[in-house]
Amino acid sequence: MTGDSLRIERNGIVVECTTGDIAGQQDIDAVVNAANAQLQIGGGVAGAIHRAGGPALDAECRPLAPIKPGEAVITGGAELPNSYVIHCLGPVYGRDTPEAELLAACYRNALKRAEETGLQSIAFPAISTGAFGYPMREAAQIAFATIAEALPDLSSVTHIRFVLYSRRDRDLHEEVMRDVLGDAG
Repeated sequence: MTGDSLRIERNGIVVECTTGDIAGQQDIDAVVNAANAQLQIGGGVAGAIHRAGGPALDAECRPLAPIKPGEAVITGGAELPNSYVIHCLGPVYGRDTPEAELLAACYRNALKRAEETGLQSIAFPAISTGAFGYPMREAAQIAFATIAEALPDLSSVTHIRFVLYSRRDRDLHEEVMRDVLGDAG
């Protein structure tokens, strides 16, 4: 964990928000890459994860591309401190419709890949909120509503972390997380 974080436990699963580097989550089984359709190095999260993962991550991604908005695929972690990377293609706001359904599908499908692989922990960035232009508050509401809906069905995943780039983004996510999941405890 990096920085301060708010932790809420529901159904035996810890959900938390923190600030930090998504590519530096050493205590997490899988990090989620806010990927592009070709699963290549890009800007933002995709750039950070691919730079940290190195050429082996790129080589493992190539045969899995392209993916469509809402889809998630899993690879090994290569040179990252995580065993796995789950690559999700979020919707481009105003272009890929229906945006809310596609964004929710990213979170659902990432959790599905984690469950299929028997992972205990997963770290998400704020999918689609950077270059893809999704408004941060609306994206956070969709993310936490989808997580809340999935919690009763999770059997292996016991720790879900949201890693936000700035304190402002983390504060907004914590506010939405409290609204959706209730107070810490």
